[in-house]
Amino acid sequence: MNKALATITSTLLLAVMSVPANALNIEGVDLPETMSTDGTELKLNGAGVRSKWFMDLYVGGLYVPETSADAGRIIAADEHQAITLHIISGMITSDRMTSATLEGFEASTDDNMAPIQDEIDEFMKVFEEEIKEGDVFELVYQPDSGVHVYKNDEERGVIGGMEFKKALFGIWLSDEPAQKDLKQDMLGRR
Repeated sequence: MNKALATITSTLLLAVMSVPANALNIEGVDLPETMSTDGTELKLNGAGVRSKWFMDLYVGGLYVPETSADAGRIIAADEHQAITLHIISGMITSDRMTSATLEGFEASTDDNMAPIQDEIDEFMKVFEEEIKEGDVFELVYQPDSGVHVYKNDEERGVIGGMEFKKALFGIWLSDEPAQKDLKQDMLGRR
């Protein structure tokens, strides 16, 4: 009897240990506690859902070296950081994502996109091909090279420098974010 109990306990322990550790599960999306980029480990600062007209569109996550609730500091920091966007709705199309992202750039730059217009144009190309439910975009800033843009783990380009990074991260973290409660979630405040 004790041997059988020990075998069951060992099996259960092994099963629990083989489940990957996730910091958060939002709308069926598992967001890992950490991600690594360019030899730097980033921590999940916070995550939430972008909704519009009562529809959940994507889960956004913010990764930083040290967690912080200070949006201005995160935007201005010239350090490794990342934002992940997990598409959870078939309602997101290439055109809609392009339009919403351009509105975000307008808001995050106070309607002054001219200094980084070339970088914005280059970035928007990532949304030209079809966007489907289940797609994952990773926007990974590396101080030495710019924002590395990934779609479904495939690098699609490296864009801009620090000024572009500030505008890009400002889409979600500026004083006029894409969605205020998503900003609060990404900052770990809710």
